[in-house]
Amino acid sequence: MTGRIVFIGGGQMAGSLIGGLLAANHAPGSIGVAEPDASRRAVLQRDFGVDVSEPSSEVAAGAAAVVLAVKPQVLREAVQDLALPKTCTVISIAAGIRIDSLRRWLRQPVALVRCMPNTPALLGVGVSALYAPPLTPPASRTLAESVLAAVGATCWIPEEDQLDAVTALSGSGPAYFFLLTEALRDAGRALGLDAETASLLAQKTLAGAGRMAETGRDVAELRAQVTSRGGTTAAALSHFETQGFRALVQAAVTAAAHRSRELGTELANT
Repeated sequence: MTGRIVFIGGGQMAGSLIGGLLAANHAPGSIGVAEPDASRRAVLQRDFGVDVSEPSSEVAAGAAAVVLAVKPQVLREAVQDLALPKTCTVISIAAGIRIDSLRRWLRQPVALVRCMPNTPALLGVGVSALYAPPLTPPASRTLAESVLAAVGATCWIPEEDQLDAVTALSGSGPAYFFLLTEALRDAGRALGLDAETASLLAQKTLAGAGRMAETGRDVAELRAQVTSRGGTTAAALSHFETQGFRALVQAAVTAAAHRSRELGTELANT
């Protein structure tokens, strides 16, 4: 990957992407960040040695890629006066904000790619889904994928609307995992384990199970393998099923996808 990369916004996700790019041998001097918060600018400069500045209309000058890494609610304001090189690729990681809105706000004919990373990117083990409109130059697709691949696995989806499902599944998914970890920890404590032991067992059990799920074997097969008929695991899983666990998960993820679509519509009309 060559060329200057400029981040509009220097928050946690931007920091994880910058760290991944540096680990992939991208030179610090070829990464720029526009960040309004002075304390955050100081952290980025200290941790990464990249070019950090206050936002300005000219901050993207000479950029091969511009990564929009601000909150969806402030994205329009952040890009409305941004001057972009005609050949640059704009990569948006803002949840819900659609390509049509980005084109209208940017008012410049540049290549656009939307993507949804997730917070495990902070450790280099994230997963990101990307979408590019038809006729997007192959070089822009390759560039966007190389930026996101610096912090984990990537995949492409064929329809922009599917990004709402991606947001609900993998974008919000780490929070579901943390909630389950929290619930298991609390259940262990309720059964008499001390807090430290319950936390350790919950964390390591789910982390280890996640590693097993990455082996390529179907997770239904893995679940069956540890479920003896009439045993303790079967008792717990039976209770999950009778209480509507799968339907609850489906409803929760659907609610997240609905909110992603709703957010895009709300902000498109601002």
